[in-house]
Order: sequence, then C-alpha cells, then structure tokens
Amino acid sequence: MKKSALATVFLVVVIDLMGFGIVLPLLPFYAQEFKASAVTIGLLYSVYSFMQLIFSPIWGSLSDRIGRRPIMLISTFGAVIAYIIFGLAETLFVLFLSRIVAGIMGGNISTAQAYIADVTTTADRAKGMGLIGAAFGIGFVVGPATATLLIHDSFHNFVAGIGMTEFADWMRANKYALPGFFAAFLSFCSFLMVWFRLEETVDTSKERSSETVRRPSVFSPTFWRRLSMQKGQNARGFLIPLVIGFFLLSFGESSLYSAFPLFAEAELSMSAADVGIQFFYIGIIVVIVQGFLIKPLTNRFSEESLFMTGNIMMVIGLGMIPLATSMLSLALYLGLMALGKSLNTPTITSLISQEADEEHVGAVMGTAQGLSGLGRMIGPTWGGALFAIYYGVPFVATALVVAVTIWIGWSLLKKS
Repeated sequence: MKKSALATVFLVVVIDLMGFGIVLPLLPFYAQEFKASAVTIGLLYSVYSFMQLIFSPIWGSLSDRIGRRPIMLISTFGAVIAYIIFGLAETLFVLFLSRIVAGIMGGNISTAQAYIADVTTTADRAKGMGLIGAAFGIGFVVGPATATLLIHDSFHNFVAGIGMTEFADWMRANKYALPGFFAAFLSFCSFLMVWFRLEETVDTSKERSSETVRRPSVFSPTFWRRLSMQKGQNARGFLIPLVIGFFLLSFGESSLYSAFPLFAEAELSMSAADVGIQFFYIGIIVVIVQGFLIKPLTNRFSEESLFMTGNIMMVIGLGMIPLATSMLSLALYLGLMALGKSLNTPTITSLISQEADEEHVGAVMGTAQGLSGLGRMIGPTWGGALFAIYYGVPFVATALVVAVTIWIGWSLLKKS
C-alpha cells in the first residue's frame, strides 16, 4: 500500500503542478491585456500566496479531523474552478478572482506532505518528501513548455491545417483561454486520481482533542503557543525554528524570480529564451536530486547534516550570482543554489513532520506551507525593489537573510 500510495500522491501533485506551471508564466502577459501596471501584476502573484498563508493551515487542520482524501478532493476540484475562471476572464477583476480562488483552494501540497508523513517511516520520510520536490521540478519544466506551445502561432496553424479552422481562429482570438482550460483539465485528472486511487490514512473514528478540532490561525498567539508544544515521535523542540527556516528558504528562492531576469538582461544581455533555459536547468537539477538521489543520500548521511549542507550551498550560490560574467558562470552559481535547495527542502519538511505529534501533522504541514507562501509573496517584491538600488544588492542581501537557516541547521545538528 505504501509504494502505490506514494506513487499516486506523486502523480496527483505532478499533474496538478503542471497546470500551475502552465498558468504562472502567462499571468503578466494576460494582465497586460487589461492594461495592468507592474505593481498590479506583482499583486496577482502575491494574492495567491496570501490566500495560501491564511487557508493552508485551515485545510491542514481539517485534514487531521476529516481525513487527507476529502481535502485533496476539495483542493483539486477547487483548482479546476480557478483555472476555468482564468480561461474565461475578460476583466482584470475576474483574473484576480481566479488567483484568489486558486489560493484559497491551494491545500493540496500541504495535505500531500501530511499524507506522505502518514505512510512513511522516519527513515524514509525525506525520500517521500523529495517526491513533492521532484513533482515541483517536473511541473515547472513541463508546465511552462506546454503553455508556450498552446499560445504559439505554429500550434494554431497546425490546428487549422488539420481542418479545425474555426477552433484555430478561436484560439487566436482567446489566446490565454486554452491554457487555462487545459490546466483545468489536468486538475480534473488529479481529482479523479484522488477519487479512485487514493486510500485514506487518517482514522476519522478516533476521538480528537478539542485543539485539533479548532481551526487555527497563523495570526493568533494561541496558535503559535500550541505549535511550540508539539511533541512528535522524534521532537527536539525545534518546530518553530524549522517553520521559520522553511519561510526563509522559500523567500530566498522566490526573490530570484524578479531579480534574476533583470540581472540576466541588464548585465549579461540575455534574452527571455536564455532566462527560460536557466530555469529549465534549475528544474532538471531539482528533479534529479529530489527524485533519485535523496534516498541514497539519506541512507548515508543524516537529514540534519543534509539540511545544513543544503543551506550552505544555497547561501553561497545566491551570494555569488552577481559575480557571474557569462551564461556558463551564471549556470554554475544557479546550479549550486538549486542543488542546495534540492537538499534542504525535502529534509526540512521531513524534520518538521517529525516534530509534530500524530494528531496535528496536517495542521503543522499546512502552517509550514502557508508561511512558505508568505515567503513567496514577499520575495519577488523584495528582489525587484533591491535591484533598483544596485544589481548585486538583492542577491547578497537575500543570501545574508537566508544564512539564518545555517544557524538553525547547526543548532539542530548539535542537538541531534
């Protein structure tokens, strides 16, 4: 059951993230159709992450109470609705609505992480969490490539050439509708896989404490006090530092989204296609490390040491980006950063799940994912604002902030 369950969760998340990867790169161009400013485009990205910050802990807590499967069904079907709204958008307001619905219903990843924690042993936990990272990598490689294909004139001409002229004309007139509808179709496939293939792992007949039933809020001091009292099987009192570290790592990675393309264009004269190749390269590294290498690495080294090593590599890679003088040297520094992120993401999610007690795994993973969303909300704005000061500032400043995770890793390593 364990292997089949992991395979099903992996496929569900991969298919869902392919849809996410299709829509994400099209947002700025779609918004410009409605005369949106740069600030407004940034808000389109931020509103999704803000909704995740609020709702991911709620979905996680509910998954502890009513089961993982119902929450994954709700979130995947919610994604279907969000992408249909995206495809039908004819005003900026409706486009914002699609991102708000997607953010509210974005409980899939944190619930999938909680599901993996349910079906894996402590020794295999990092490998299981690595599957989520590999799914992200595949989604961000295949998704944007699919989006490019669906909006390209050559595809429209091909469709017209096989006798579907009216459909080709519709695609040209509604350039971003088909990618939205195709993303909705992919999420519906995820919904069907959860419905027919995924077994429940939570014993819903078991009586839960009143704290489990109560919905948490990340803005509540009571919630953070409850979080600090978690007593998991291998808990060492590091849950809050680890959750903060998860936020910092997501913040550091997302700051790259705005600053890196600006740096690549201004300092290295790279085109949009060149930047896309670099992101593709990062995705490949993530897939290889988290999909294939994390298991043998965790067999040989402790999760704490891999987490610490990943943090060091990520900080060094980030800080050295401004020193790049060519695409080759840039690829070297980005590769170092991506390798570090590929090591610290599955290990930190595994360590967080081990700190949580059995009744609160979903709530804790939801909280971690929500704060990760907050990091992704702040990061792009931070990176763009600092780039306006000087091209090297966003990378060095972000590296210094992310360096806090090295201290967290070192403290955890000493305690273990």
